[in-house]
Amino acid sequence: MPCCTAMISARQHARRHGESHVLRQATSDAKRMTRSVTALGTFTEACATMAAAVASMACAWAAAPGSGAPVMAVVLAISLSRSQLDKDMRGRLEAAIVLPLVGLVALAVGMLLHRWPWIGAIVFTAGMALAIWLRRFGPMARRAGSLIALPFVTLLTVPHVHAIGTHGMPGFLIPILVALIALFWVTATHMLVLRLHGKRPDDDEYPPVTPTQSPGSPGLPASTRMAIQMAVALAAAFVVGFVFFPERWSWVVLTAFIVNIGNRGRIDVVHKSGMRVLGATMGTLFALVLSHQAMPSPPMTTAIILASLFMGIWLRPFGYAWWALFITIALALLQGFQGGAPIALLLLRLEEIAIGAIIGVMAAWFVLPVRSTDVVRRRIANALAALAEALDPATEHRQARAFDDAMDELALVAPPFRLARALTRHRRAKRPADWADTLLDGRDLADTLIARQLTPAKVRQAVGVARKSLREPDGLQEALLHLRQTLEAELSAAPPSDIIDRA
Repeated sequence: MPCCTAMISARQHARRHGESHVLRQATSDAKRMTRSVTALGTFTEACATMAAAVASMACAWAAAPGSGAPVMAVVLAISLSRSQLDKDMRGRLEAAIVLPLVGLVALAVGMLLHRWPWIGAIVFTAGMALAIWLRRFGPMARRAGSLIALPFVTLLTVPHVHAIGTHGMPGFLIPILVALIALFWVTATHMLVLRLHGKRPDDDEYPPVTPTQSPGSPGLPASTRMAIQMAVALAAAFVVGFVFFPERWSWVVLTAFIVNIGNRGRIDVVHKSGMRVLGATMGTLFALVLSHQAMPSPPMTTAIILASLFMGIWLRPFGYAWWALFITIALALLQGFQGGAPIALLLLRLEEIAIGAIIGVMAAWFVLPVRSTDVVRRRIANALAALAEALDPATEHRQARAFDDAMDELALVAPPFRLARALTRHRRAKRPADWADTLLDGRDLADTLIARQLTPAKVRQAVGVARKSLREPDGLQEALLHLRQTLEAELSAAPPSDIIDRA
């Protein structure tokens, strides 16, 4: 009898060991496949975005020949495509109504910046701060804030191009027309991509999980603090730009805006500023090479600009420095080298970018700062809340969409912390990068569990323990490791064939 018991125990151990090996192999294969799909997905999105931008540019040029309207159309198309405001019918209707109206306001602000720069700067700063502050009032207000910001961003690029030729069309109608053209083509290309992937345009709509309140310290809402930070950064950038760089002030303002928009904490702003300066430096070197060659013809210049934008959009998810590199090349070619020697202008632009980055970092670091660790904890809390809901037996339709979206948001804040971890390995301290990576490593396991409609009690208990540990970060890493191990153990108990099929 003891021999039989030992044999049975040995067989069970071997079976579990084999299933664990299959699970690890399937998970590894799934991760490699996910990386491949991500690269292909970003390439497809970049193609769709550039198709919308080129179509918008062509239509805008046909409606209002000149460089102003086409440039505005391209900037709006790229910004709209990245914002994903057109992903459902409600968003498309809101954009169709709000965007032209905001375009008119932006046109007025542009006129103020041209005629009365200081007044225009005040209105511009107030408009951008308002767009960020509105985020605190829910999804609809957040979308309205995004729509408000889009036309204002174009003002930092369009003022340097030639005046828009109206050819009989009232000037105030051009921003409205350009906004509607860009919205139409972005919507059309996005719907086409969805249909090519076998989805209906509104398939991605689902009830969102209510975000968990940040476990950080009480005080002003994060949106209010970020709005104040943006206002301070833009005000300082306008002052420095108008006083020291009156001809090219927009580079200082644009950089201060870029490094502060989407502020995910102080470390994120520092990381983004560094990537912005690094990418701009590489872009400046490339532009210097072009400046020493015979300048290409206007059609060739346009093609290089569009190619640079495509590469920047495609590679941006893999590193912000890529976006900064290619956008620097595109803007250098767009704005040209009039007014001085090319090398002097390019070095001046690099100096302005560095100053704008410093202004952005100073505002984020000293003006009502948002703690980066609190941001990571909030993203982890949101992901765990979504996972708990997806594993709740009482949930009628258990899906991984909300969980995957929350994990995507967590992945966005991880890179700066990974860099900080690499630079401070000699210090024994809690590392938010470890928290994020541990939870992200268990993503495929959790997705498989949700896809199989399993709700194991041990996993739900581990999720609850991890959520409670958010209030005491010293135990968070251990709780997240336990959660991942529990996920693996529960899936190891399933037949290997099911695991392979799901992977």
